[in-house]
Amino acid sequence: MSLELFIHQYVDSSFMPGDPLPFSIEELSVPKHTILTDYGQVERKAYFLLKGMAKISMIRQDGEERVLEFFFPGQFFSAYSSFLNQKPSDVQVKVLTEATMQVLSHESMQAAYAHSLLANKLGRLAAEFYYVRKTQREKDFLTKSASERYLDLLHGRPELVQQIPIQLIAKYLGVTAESLSRIRKSIS
Repeated sequence: MSLELFIHQYVDSSFMPGDPLPFSIEELSVPKHTILTDYGQVERKAYFLLKGMAKISMIRQDGEERVLEFFFPGQFFSAYSSFLNQKPSDVQVKVLTEATMQVLSHESMQAAYAHSLLANKLGRLAAEFYYVRKTQREKDFLTKSASERYLDLLHGRPELVQQIPIQLIAKYLGVTAESLSRIRKSIS
């Protein structure tokens, strides 16, 4: 799904693919394991994934990586806090596979917000998506066991479990790979 089709389906049904966008976009293809935004870098771009998988992660004080979120085609992603406030990022944005995406610059989006209802709707929708997902994840970490979080993942996002290596799923769930193996064995 392209950004234009996403806008037609989820933002404004009167917008048709091929209609002019109120902001500029470019298409970018990168090899697997490309870091799009590194720790300490100011996020100047938002990405709409066309092909591939991406992740956002951070490093804890003990040096352990934690995966905050995974992204698949048809989803927006970026170091969102850094994108919004234009301050250095405390997360890393990296593709896991060869990936193709449409890229929106912060500058172009800000200019479009000044005159375009469509740009404002799209920005609000992206913010709502991030907020809902982040809030649900926080609630899950506070109220559910690692086994319950894994079962939710297995039922709610099977594509993630099927396509992501187990060690990254463990980092997403906040457990070791060994603990995740025990969890998987106990529910089989």
